[in-house]
Amino acid sequence: MGNENTVKKETAIASQDKKSEGLTNKDLNTLWLRWAFTHLASMSYEKLQGHGFAWSYIPFANKYYKNDPEGKRRLLVRHSVFYNTEPQTGAIVNGIVASLEENIALKGDVSEEMPNNIKTALMGPIAGIGDSIVQGIIVPTLLSIGMSLAAGGSPLGPLFYIVTWGIIGPLISYICFRTGYRMGVGAVDMVVGEAARRITDAFNVLGIMVIGALSAGNIALKTTLNIPMGGEWQPLQTTLDGVFPGILPLAAVLITWWMLNKKQYTPTKVIVILCVVVTVFCLLGVF
Repeated sequence: MGNENTVKKETAIASQDKKSEGLTNKDLNTLWLRWAFTHLASMSYEKLQGHGFAWSYIPFANKYYKNDPEGKRRLLVRHSVFYNTEPQTGAIVNGIVASLEENIALKGDVSEEMPNNIKTALMGPIAGIGDSIVQGIIVPTLLSIGMSLAAGGSPLGPLFYIVTWGIIGPLISYICFRTGYRMGVGAVDMVVGEAARRITDAFNVLGIMVIGALSAGNIALKTTLNIPMGGEWQPLQTTLDGVFPGILPLAAVLITWWMLNKKQYTPTKVIVILCVVVTVFCLLGVF
């Protein structure tokens, strides 16, 4: 009986020690903070966000591989490879990888190739979802509100965007990171499954609707030309509004999209072209 109690006690102690070896909340927060605020701090065409990913794992390496230089080297090398995704929603990948690396460090059954396989498989789908939500909906909406506030010269416009995005961006990133860590590899099905593709398509449609509404409401493009109408000269803009309200802003958006997407012009080149065209048309009295 005494031996049985001793065995149970030793098992409980061993289990508690094993649990204490896992990632603490402080460790997880460190991993997240290092990624969330440095993912674009060091960029190269060869690795893009790979430098930030590797840098976030230095405290992890110091904790688990302090006396194992070769293990530390392999950890940092495998997270120094090319990596690129939408940073905020992409934090779910960081969470998944954290759970895998924890298992590897504690001598579990996860292979050292698995984290990079997960990163390679998920960075594309996550970028599609994240760009649709963040770049296609949240950022344009916040910018439109900020521009509306700043239209009269109020400093609240830029302050609104800085403060709101400064809260929303990290919040999305933190929730995604913790969700990924909690779900582990099980999150893969959620990200790359059929349901995820339908969600991505839905957000793409919603993003297009948002961009369309913002373009129609914020692009002020009207012609000053007059055309003969029944023996009199009438404003061309009145005729256009009667046929297709907002057709000139729509044309400007489509031309800009064509230059960016089809002609592969850089944003700077597109801005210069638009400025030159608008200046010429204003001098000619078209706008």
